Amino acid sequence: MTTAGLRIEVTDAVGTVTFTRPKALNALDDATKTALLAGLRELAADDGVRCVVLTGTGRAFCAGQDLREHVEGLLHSSAEAVWRTVPEQYNPIALVLHTMDKPVLAAVNGVAAGAGASLAFLADVRVLAASASFTLAFAGVGLSCDTGCSWTLPRLVGAGRALELLLSGRTVSAAEALGLGLATEVVPDEEFAARVAERARALATGPSLAYGAIRQAVGYAAGVPLAAALGFEAEQMRRTGASADHRSAVEAFLAKRPPEFTGR
Repeated sequence: MTTAGLRIEVTDAVGTVTFTRPKALNALDDATKTALLAGLRELAADDGVRCVVLTGTGRAFCAGQDLREHVEGLLHSSAEAVWRTVPEQYNPIALVLHTMDKPVLAAVNGVAAGAGASLAFLADVRVLAASASFTLAFAGVGLSCDTGCSWTLPRLVGAGRALELLLSGRTVSAAEALGLGLATEVVPDEEFAARVAERARALATGPSLAYGAIRQAVGYAAGVPLAAALGFEAEQMRRTGASADHRSAVEAFLAKRPPEFTGR
């Protein structure tokens, strides 16, 4: 499916969402945000999709909010209308990415700035091309941060470093991102597509139900006391313990052969 600023493909249980506005560095205009939210909701609900990949075209992953459209809104619309995009688009997009019951891989092919960086931080795995970079550009245009960045970034790099990156708005290279924990892996540009496909295939053919439960447990535990986290863990163990994947894995263990997972 190709729509405004976005292409969505499902192949071999991998749902790939590709930003397709390379001339605008894949910036998010209203149409793209609307399509992104709808597309992510569809992929999240599709039991045939066992891994979701986010990536971009050209030299950018996603440059965040389309500032040209933003300026037009400020000049010709009300402030209330302009900022409605945060609760009505960016926030729901972040929540779908965070809560979907399947792993998310950000294939950061180039520049990831502002909300584009925030989208990548919501993923479980971030594979960066060597030429890619992150820029927390919010303060540079006199704004706070959005799309969950205030929640994800401190959990990835710690509160002090998160504040430094947000306040300075400086560019973080792929190599530094790897050292900070913002990248799971950095690969040469010429190997990027093959490595992303390899990692996505591994996630999609693995115990994706268990992957989803694990990401839910980690997200839930971030804001609750230990006792509550233990209770949630018990619920997820019961759910995954009753799955066909768990039974298959036990049978494979007893038969001394590799398990075959279906995500159910």
